[in-house]
Amino acid sequence: MTNPRRIIIGDVHGHYDALVALIDSVAPDSEDQIYFLGDLIDRGPKSAEVVDFVIKHKYHCLRGNHEEMLLDVVGNGKVSVELYQGWLYSGGHATVASYDGKIPQEHIDWLRQLPTHLDLGDIWLVHAGVDPNMPLAKQTAEQFCWIRDDFHKIKQPFFQDKLIITGHTITFTMPGIEPGQIAAGNGWLDIETGAYHRNSGWLTALDVDRNRVYQTNSIDGRLRTLPLKRIVVNVDISKVEQRGMRRRARA
Repeated sequence: MTNPRRIIIGDVHGHYDALVALIDSVAPDSEDQIYFLGDLIDRGPKSAEVVDFVIKHKYHCLRGNHEEMLLDVVGNGKVSVELYQGWLYSGGHATVASYDGKIPQEHIDWLRQLPTHLDLGDIWLVHAGVDPNMPLAKQTAEQFCWIRDDFHKIKQPFFQDKLIITGHTITFTMPGIEPGQIAAGNGWLDIETGAYHRNSGWLTALDVDRNRVYQTNSIDGRLRTLPLKRIVVNVDISKVEQRGMRRRARA
């Protein structure tokens, strides 16, 4: 018998076909644990199918900034025109289309209960990162779902005994990282390889216990499985541009 695997999956962004191919490649058994880092929805063509797939398989999932945007629009039962337009501009139009214009309440309720982070002992899962200048207890979805460069430029690991694994920021937007590669910093890994982006297409799953990476490409259908050490690149944090954190829109 082998020990169960913990498989971490990056931002799917509505690319259901690529996700199914990725899961088939990983071939999880009933003992393996699957964790999604958020941003199941938006930009890609089949957000409804992705959410339904994750719910039906009872996979673990975090809340990403795109789930936050959707919930800001419809989560309280009222629709803000300003927030709705902002969400549509950020890829929400594809989600609305995938649901034929009406998101079922059970999907909204499921999205609402998603956690912003998960502590698995030796690893700590979060969509975007943490604010290194703020106590963890005071941080909210504003930091966990939206932060970028303040986190990536961190000079010392935020946790001494945990590796932070994130999505959110496409890895090749960081200095020295090519499409499909995983980015590593001080105490963190970013596995958001840009499944929706025309310059990448890669959707990534990381087996953290065997240091193995599974990837499928949403553009051309390629599949590959590689040792983590072959695909991870250390980011030169001195070259990370300070773009600031894009905050969620407010009505």
